Amino acid sequence: MEAQEGLTKKLARFIAETPGTDIPEEILEHVKVAFMDWLGVTIAGHNDPLVKKLINYSDLLGGNEQATIIGHDCKRSISHAALINGAASHVLDYDDTLASFLGHPSVTIFPSLLALSEFKEKKGREFLEAYVFGLKAGTVVAGCAGLEHYMAGWHATSTLGYIASAAACARLLGLNVEETTYALGIAATQSSGLKRVFGSMCKAFHAGRSSESGLMAAILASDGFTSAEDILEGQHGFFNVLKGEVNDFVVDSIGKTWEVDNLAQKYHASCHATHSPLEAAVEAIKDNNISLDNIKEILVNSSQLALDAAGKTEPKTGLEGKFSIAYCIANAILGRNTGMQAFTDEKVNSPEIKELLQKIKVVLSNDMLGLESRVEIIVKSGETFSAFSDILQKIPPFDMKKEKIKEKFFDLCGSLLGETKAQSLIKDILVMDKVENMKKMIEVF
Repeated sequence: MEAQEGLTKKLARFIAETPGTDIPEEILEHVKVAFMDWLGVTIAGHNDPLVKKLINYSDLLGGNEQATIIGHDCKRSISHAALINGAASHVLDYDDTLASFLGHPSVTIFPSLLALSEFKEKKGREFLEAYVFGLKAGTVVAGCAGLEHYMAGWHATSTLGYIASAAACARLLGLNVEETTYALGIAATQSSGLKRVFGSMCKAFHAGRSSESGLMAAILASDGFTSAEDILEGQHGFFNVLKGEVNDFVVDSIGKTWEVDNLAQKYHASCHATHSPLEAAVEAIKDNNISLDNIKEILVNSSQLALDAAGKTEPKTGLEGKFSIAYCIANAILGRNTGMQAFTDEKVNSPEIKELLQKIKVVLSNDMLGLESRVEIIVKSGETFSAFSDILQKIPPFDMKKEKIKEKFFDLCGSLLGETKAQSLIKDILVMDKVENMKKMIEVF
């Protein structure tokens, strides 16, 4: 009797042999919107000091000028382009989240695909399809790794990003089943990224590094570079070491669901774990007409997952503020902008913020597992008003999402690019499945 095919090989076969025509057209429309969102946050983050340091690093090492560094009018090797653009796209923490990915998928997949598509002059449709396969591969591994993987301290965006990037690049390069199996193995053996670095430059670095390494994995595999053929399920493999086990229900979804339609884009420029408590607090105050001077205490009930990601209680910098539920609530109920302007050192350390932070208490609620939150506003009379929010259950219908992302893109990029160029880019992205040569499209970035 022939041995049952393991998950690694099953995933590789799905990536290598599934016809692109199996992907519903509406799924590709979702990818266009996801790419618009990714490009917008990348352009907005291109001048962050972290990005400049990575460009300096690239200059020091040198290399062929193969792919565009977004916003810098220069090219670097495809490897460094994936690293730099990947970090730039995550530096604002304004990029998308997917619950089934346990983190932020697009910042690990689009950078490597973009660099490779430019270098290989791929078609727009090939680019879109490759993203779908990379995303699905990442969610399958995430579903098997489970929440235990994230709670153990692994930054899942990073660990899963290596695999998702490799899967997408393997698809774009047209690797066969064996080569794709090796690409997954080369990527997974590099998988790393610790949550301990949240609030530092390393979190964004994780996105770029996983994207870069996935690209390298696919290129090496295309040249016959070998790896384990059971890297996911085998002894001392990904699940055995980094937590998880093969989940038949998740595996059965291969080829049936695509996950792109479940992407949750951000409309606040902070860790997604801050969004539910932020919105619940604003709702409770607004619905009950509570004045700020009447607030005695704000009690925030969140999951361990949310506290691990965004539990900083005394942020000192704008970057730390992105990972502080308490700060994000204080900033929002003061009526301030919750976009990029909110996360400066000056805003985080302002006297009115410091005063409000003393009234906000974030506590663990054992009945919560994800990013949901219940906020209780206690006023001076002793009366309590509460509201509940689960941001990942508030994904808008596609047409509404597309309009919101177009507005977000223009808000992020309009002043940087100029109105005409920003609007032109939006139009180009929405028809990118018709693009014959991605190099020509990318060079205008």
